[in-house]
Amino acid sequence: QVQLEESGGAWLQPGGSIQLACTNSGPSVDVYGIRGLGMGWFRQTPGKGREYVASITQSGDRTEYAESVKGRFTISRDNARNWLYLLMNDVRPEDTAVYYCAASHGLYGGRSSSLYKYWGQGTQVTVSS
Repeated sequence: QVQLEESGGAWLQPGGSIQLACTNSGPSVDVYGIRGLGMGWFRQTPGKGREYVASITQSGDRTEYAESVKGRFTISRDNARNWLYLLMNDVRPEDTAVYYCAASHGLYGGRSSSLYKYWGQGTQVTVSS
């Protein structure tokens, strides 16, 4: 079974920084691994739907962000090592959520969850003082 695996979730105080990571464990999502696909990060809180956070094209030449995280979060990827990252700076209590990485159907990510084929199990980020 194809799996994406997130790591790096933690509890941290407002204003702090954290980096989430995602890789492909188990059978590959693509013949090239996640390096062959557009990728995204989403987040979800109890009682709410999955919210778009950021996405990156397969080559890494284009990124997009939700307005709520623009200027604070940075999505990046290391295709040589088959890893995806989300650097979260200046975190706020409203950033508290389970964060999911996702692999798209093709070379581009995007804001809609329907564009993504594979999902990880999520990693919890809690921001509070």
